[in-house]
Amino acid sequence: MRLVKTLPLLLSLSAAALGSASAFALPNDRDQPIRIQADNAHLDDKQGVATYTGDVIITQGSMMIKGNTVTMTRAANGDIDVVTSVGNLAYFEQQQTAAKPDKMKGWAVTIQYQAQKDTVILTDRAKVENEGNTTEGEKIVYNTKTQVATAGRGGNVTQPRQRIDMVIQPKKKAE
Repeated sequence: MRLVKTLPLLLSLSAAALGSASAFALPNDRDQPIRIQADNAHLDDKQGVATYTGDVIITQGSMMIKGNTVTMTRAANGDIDVVTSVGNLAYFEQQQTAAKPDKMKGWAVTIQYQAQKDTVILTDRAKVENEGNTTEGEKIVYNTKTQVATAGRGGNVTQPRQRIDMVIQPKKKAE
């Protein structure tokens, strides 16, 4: 009986989180069904926290999030506040436009999406790959609204890096 009561909240937490994250991807991603696969799920209605553990895979449209543990928290107004995926390594991918089938991919020990701030933060062994371009560092921060990224030192990481490493592919000339 408790599961039936909390299931709608659990699903709405997931839908809101993924719907917000889809703002910088395919326009129809947010209209796609959400699938959550995990070994376990725990929901704390009072605190507004849903935690999935054990080889977690969350998909919606072209978007996929993977991690050992994925936690979603709600803000006081009921909207999704933060989605955090932790793993060795946590992973995300999402197609950016219908014209380009390549997906943006990211890996890190911790990937955190701050919905209220339109920000994705990859920390500890962070790497982002898109259309052959790569950025690696301790920490990569990307604002999905302004499309501004910063990379550098992350503090408290398992494998410190003194510098970032980027590979930028040349633009293809129109034929």
